[in-house]
Amino acid sequence: MKICMLEPLAVDGGLIEELAAPLRKMGHECIPCSEKLDAKTASKLDADVFIIANSPLSGEVIRANPKLKFISVAFTGIDHVDLKACEEKEICVKNAQGYCTDAVAELTFGHILALLRNILPCDGAVRRSETKNGLVGHELRGKTLGIVGTGAIGIRVAQIAGVFGCRVLGYSRSQRREALNAGVEYVDLETLLRESDIVTLHTPLTEQTKGLIGREQLACMKPSAILINMARGAVIDNDALAEALNAGKLAGAGIDVFEMEPPVPQGHPLLTAEHVLLTPHVAFATEESMKRRAEITFRNIEEWLISLENA
Repeated sequence: MKICMLEPLAVDGGLIEELAAPLRKMGHECIPCSEKLDAKTASKLDADVFIIANSPLSGEVIRANPKLKFISVAFTGIDHVDLKACEEKEICVKNAQGYCTDAVAELTFGHILALLRNILPCDGAVRRSETKNGLVGHELRGKTLGIVGTGAIGIRVAQIAGVFGCRVLGYSRSQRREALNAGVEYVDLETLLRESDIVTLHTPLTEQTKGLIGREQLACMKPSAILINMARGAVIDNDALAEALNAGKLAGAGIDVFEMEPPVPQGHPLLTAEHVLLTPHVAFATEESMKRRAEITFRNIEEWLISLENA
């Protein structure tokens, strides 16, 4: 089979060659890439397998590859893939589940602590030869932390929150034993928003979660609360969030994801909002996680090929 990468995986080329070697030994052609392929090039690959990361994969490109049978996604979410086209063509799509669980959970707490302790304003004060006046922060211990989405990342956040001494609330489609073991108390969304000092989002983007946190939901939150989004930008109504921050109806927000992939265009409401910490969709990106996701992505292909042989 012809296995084609459509974009680099942010790891050393030597690792890609090492991971491709077993596939080639099985008799398959594996074609890496050093830069993202444009749609025109991707449409002419005549591939059996695609490897992508988080760049959008359109139905047009999928349908232009009639032999395509498997898409290995080096990412947790798959909402950037045209799944309707995949369903039409009976193409299997597999994500790199678990590769960035620790990375995302750790940056979640990076945002939380930076906001609670005014780390960026404190840095600015020192550089301006000022003091701590007006910058006394808050402790995380004793706070109620609400987690929207208790998948692997949400559970890891709950585990860390317990070590900090937080009460942990959870809202999800279903209750998970691992979350309960991590101390999560499941409640409805309104209760979570109303009682939490910190709300952190770790849910996938679906028709049900798009716009999940809008004006009505933000109005349920304490004015002293902070909101963290490490999930998908469209889960929040960012216009409403900016309004709430600027009106003092929320104490702060930490945002790593937007409606588009960075660069975020000038004029986006969060760029000028008060008390917001922004990072450029970097939560998943550590040296360790990039290596891990490449390994998972190629292993998924190997396991799929073996399953075909055993069918």
